[in-house]
Amino acid sequence: MPSGPEIHSVQTKHGEIAIRTNGPERGTPLVLLPRFRATMDDWDPAFIKLLSGDHQVVRFDNPGVGLSQGSSLNSIKSMASVAAEVILQVAPRHADVLGWSLGGAVAQQLALDYPHLLRRMILVGATPGAIAEGPRQQPRVATVLAKQENDEQDFLYLFYPETEAAVSCGRTSIRRIANQPYRSPGVSALAFMEQVQAFTRWPGILHRARELKLPILVVAGAQDIVAPAYCSFVLSQQVPDAKFIVYPDSGHASLFQHAEEFVEDATRFLEA
Repeated sequence: MPSGPEIHSVQTKHGEIAIRTNGPERGTPLVLLPRFRATMDDWDPAFIKLLSGDHQVVRFDNPGVGLSQGSSLNSIKSMASVAAEVILQVAPRHADVLGWSLGGAVAQQLALDYPHLLRRMILVGATPGAIAEGPRQQPRVATVLAKQENDEQDFLYLFYPETEAAVSCGRTSIRRIANQPYRSPGVSALAFMEQVQAFTRWPGILHRARELKLPILVVAGAQDIVAPAYCSFVLSQQVPDAKFIVYPDSGHASLFQHAEEFVEDATRFLEA
């Protein structure tokens, strides 16, 4: 396994999983579950630095993705089981979890299947599954996501509104992510297709939302074109103990665009 700062591995039934950790080893670890077609190095390093100031933050690559071994997974349930195995090895009692986009689906499934492992959960740009009413994802989104590789313009379109402030912030964040040393290899074509299959087949959790008893912070970008904020609102209305926050002039990457405010809100939630 290639070396890099703060990297180690844990063994799971799906193979050896690569992990990066940041922050002090005290309190409840915060485990991050990434977006669609991402590795553990597709989080903005400036965001990670802020988030790990008071918490131990744990990132990992799923099997067959990035630096992790094994075969890539084609179901949300399997991804949740891997996250559970990681949590069992990095958390002394339980963990908090932050799921972004596809990672939000994995986090919700994780909370249903392994409720004893989680203390609190943060969902960003997440959907509880198919919603009959409300705004729809823009048609161009699927076309851009399906490209063999996404460039800076693609990421700006997908993650940031077309305002001067948002685009400027987006360019800076995208370049920080791209210029990191020791980056995990990109997601393969096979893993990409299996992630598409996983999300497409996922039944969602709306029919079981009342079973999610843990405190949940639901975060959305007001101009998110990938997962419209309405989806996050519906999710927040269905679970028993949820707080909903929407950030203005922001899209799918609201947590990077409003990093300081997000970390303040997340820290307040996690320490409540």
